[in-house]
Amino acid sequence: MNKIVESIFNLILFQADSRMITRVAPRILAALFATVPLFSALSVQAQPYPNKPLRLIVPFAPGGVTDVGGRIVATALSKRLNQQVIVENKPGASGNIGAQLVSKAAPDGYTLLLALDGTLVINPHVYERTGFDALNDFAPIAKVGDSIIIIVAHPSVGVKTLAEVIALSKTNGKGLEFGTSGTGSITQVAGELLKQRSGANLVHVPYKGGGPAAADVVAGHIPLAFASASSVTQFLETGRLIPIGVPSAKRSVVFPNVSTFTEAGVQGVELNSWVGVLAPAHTPDSIIKQLNIEINAVLGEPEVKTQLQGYGIIAASGSAADFAAEIKRDFDLYGPVTKQAGIKAN
Repeated sequence: MNKIVESIFNLILFQADSRMITRVAPRILAALFATVPLFSALSVQAQPYPNKPLRLIVPFAPGGVTDVGGRIVATALSKRLNQQVIVENKPGASGNIGAQLVSKAAPDGYTLLLALDGTLVINPHVYERTGFDALNDFAPIAKVGDSIIIIVAHPSVGVKTLAEVIALSKTNGKGLEFGTSGTGSITQVAGELLKQRSGANLVHVPYKGGGPAAADVVAGHIPLAFASASSVTQFLETGRLIPIGVPSAKRSVVFPNVSTFTEAGVQGVELNSWVGVLAPAHTPDSIIKQLNIEINAVLGEPEVKTQLQGYGIIAASGSAADFAAEIKRDFDLYGPVTKQAGIKAN
């Protein structure tokens, strides 16, 4: 850039009157040097994306399934992009704080959100304010996978099928208690949806996480729990919990011998807890497409699939449009369910 300025200035010196040069040259030179930052900025913008590290905001505390899944994807994605993908935990308000941060970030592809479904499709219905518009403040990039939900029972309850759970709940005057990871969680929504579709007499008991809910069922303090696979697998393997059913469209590869709710005769209860990557709204389509391709490639790697499945997450694949459609579908489904159940975050 300095050589360009020098050449222009030499041309001026060659063509202009010496007295004129004395008067105007300093101003011309100053103006030319003032353009240097502009040309430098344009040069940086012209570099291929990405040309610096990316931030992946996980709106939950370290150590949970969402956080671990995000770190697995971030590590593999860093290799494919040749740029570090840095995981930053921004917990609080069931994911609202981290999501709000990303919604207000520059739409340049360098700040991304690892979202759990509850944050985007349940929180807007149960929180008075979330600080973001779930359907308009984000550009969906790719679904990472589904975290399988399952209903389990303590062996002493004496039930092994969903039909038996429903029947027992109706004959028990107080109903049957079911634990979940908390008020407004996807596991509570699963339980409320089952109640609404089957007429079961179930009573919600919220916990501060799926682990404590499962532990209380194992201890016999409550009869049932809706939980993620990662929270209960070890107890199912040892027989300390009984698998009752999964609320999905087809049998899970994690629990291939466990019946779906549809197989048990309950229609319209098909949901999984998904995890996905989003960017701020108005991020260029070219960046969204590039990231979608790279994330799908990562999710197709056998090692990544195995690592995710170890935490109960079944790797997914699909376009950004597919993911956006799923978000809109679940948003519209869970709204009426939460309203009818009267779910409100504290």
